[in-house]
Amino acid sequence: MHDITLDHAPLTLALAMFAGVLAQAAARHVHVPGIVLLLVAGVGLGPDGADLIRPHVMGEGLSAIVAFAVAIILFEGGLNLRIEVLRSHAKPIRRLVTVGALVTGALASVVARVLMPWDWRLSILFGTLVIVTGPTVVTPLVRRLRLAPNLTTILIAEGIFIDAVGATIAVVALEIALAGSRDAAAAGAMSIFLRFGAGAAVGAAGGLLLIALLRVRKLVPHGLENVLVLAAAVTTFQVSDALVAESGITAAIVAGLIVGNVGFAKLGIVADFNEQLTDLLVATLFVLLAADVRLDDIAALGWRGAAVVAALMLLVRPATVFASGVGTDLTRNEKLYLSWVAPRGIVAAAVASLFAIELARDGVAGGVEMRALVFVVIAVTVTVQGLTAAPVAQLLRVRLPQRSGFLILGANALGRFLGAALADAGQRVIFVDRSEGSCRAARDAGFTAVSGNGLSTDVLTEAGIDGVRCAVGLSPNEHVNLLFARLIADELRGPELAIGLERYVDEVTPSMIQHHEVGILFAGENDLLLWLDRARRRTLIRERWRLAAGHDAAALAELPGDDILPMALIHDGTVALVNRRTQPRGGDELIVAIVAERRDAATAWLAARGWNPV
Repeated sequence: MHDITLDHAPLTLALAMFAGVLAQAAARHVHVPGIVLLLVAGVGLGPDGADLIRPHVMGEGLSAIVAFAVAIILFEGGLNLRIEVLRSHAKPIRRLVTVGALVTGALASVVARVLMPWDWRLSILFGTLVIVTGPTVVTPLVRRLRLAPNLTTILIAEGIFIDAVGATIAVVALEIALAGSRDAAAAGAMSIFLRFGAGAAVGAAGGLLLIALLRVRKLVPHGLENVLVLAAAVTTFQVSDALVAESGITAAIVAGLIVGNVGFAKLGIVADFNEQLTDLLVATLFVLLAADVRLDDIAALGWRGAAVVAALMLLVRPATVFASGVGTDLTRNEKLYLSWVAPRGIVAAAVASLFAIELARDGVAGGVEMRALVFVVIAVTVTVQGLTAAPVAQLLRVRLPQRSGFLILGANALGRFLGAALADAGQRVIFVDRSEGSCRAARDAGFTAVSGNGLSTDVLTEAGIDGVRCAVGLSPNEHVNLLFARLIADELRGPELAIGLERYVDEVTPSMIQHHEVGILFAGENDLLLWLDRARRRTLIRERWRLAAGHDAAALAELPGDDILPMALIHDGTVALVNRRTQPRGGDELIVAIVAERRDAATAWLAARGWNPV
């Protein structure tokens, strides 16, 4: 009865899903790459461990699940790429996914041929399999390291685009390897251009159609945006694959890229949903695919397998990066760091499993061993490079310098007014907001703005929370501001915190934020909605005042809150936000917002207390 119960495909999927989520949660607590514990969970619960998860019972269903998951994962990857950012680093990215792909495939094939007891056919197939890196591994890894922005962009973009290039090359190589004639092999080689072209065309069409549907007012009922995007991503992938085999990966990435950059009102909400779904699918897939690999197959690789992995990490990847970096503005240390960080991920695992099935179906030996070696590459690169990425970055001095600037949750009119005041004082300002319209207004004003959920650690990391000195919660909802501050204090740590509180709403009180050492913006609670409305109607003026000597410790809390809003204080060249504890000294400068129609009374009040206009 025990065996019969466990030999059940839906139960296998459910157990893999649950184990994967638990493994990811544990990985966050112990601060290790999630894939490490996912691989451990897959092997530990698979046939060579507790034998609770049995992927073989899923049959062809496993391939369908892999295809579904890969479509969502790559669509989400494209969704988070920004064309303007990619354009600034286009040359190294383009060379890594073209020249780099060819160099990796060629050198990895030679390494496999020399070290493994394989013929050239199997060696070349292995070489194409390890072209890809892993965006689901690379992206969370580099975002938490506070790397130089160009390295972060290059590594994330390479991980996403190289999946399309590497997977397509690998599948074409498999078709050539299994071709029955020279003509068939030649046709397979030429199909690579058709696959990229068809994938790009179908992806563009799918992305533009989805944007059109979402932009028509009230066409998609509220609450159905997420499921529509999910359905469109999967359909785009499958339609492209149906038209031209293995073109769906390119289609999914292109569709996501278009949707993420053309944008629509609820892009942030959709991105959050896709991000969470991607986490679930990555966790489930890694557990299933790891459970499908037998430890005996890995052990049979012996020293040869270890030598291949070492050669890939220490010889092939550096050769790839330095060949791709010729003629770019990458420094030597940046090239060295790119040479070290190239963990493989879910696409390599999925395509390796496909190869094992196809080679066995055609009676070609070696597919199982090849899949085992790919999983060793995944496990070792993720574990070693994931755990050493931070110290290597420190050693090579490619991490961000000392924290600077401000990240503001809320690209609304009041947030932009505060951002302009900080920018005029020479500060770097970044906005995060769910509203694409507010983000667009911030970008038009010259700011960096990230559209997404400010209560998502991934969104905040993408925005650069690890590099800013102060994080500011200035959404119209003080509950959101409080959750924002608590999230950063509990999980992200590092930046100073300040939030806006409503004077006439007692649901969030100053005592609730004392534990997290959060400052209250503007010297205390204010009528934020009133000031937001004034900023929106452009009835505010911004002025800078200097406190005369002999007027130290002037109480900013006594400012007439309906006329003057104290925003920032400049002391000895350091810019800080005004909070309830701010105590100005003689010579300090104060940046304030003043209601235009009450300017005379406000300036008189300031002048009477020792402040002079700058």
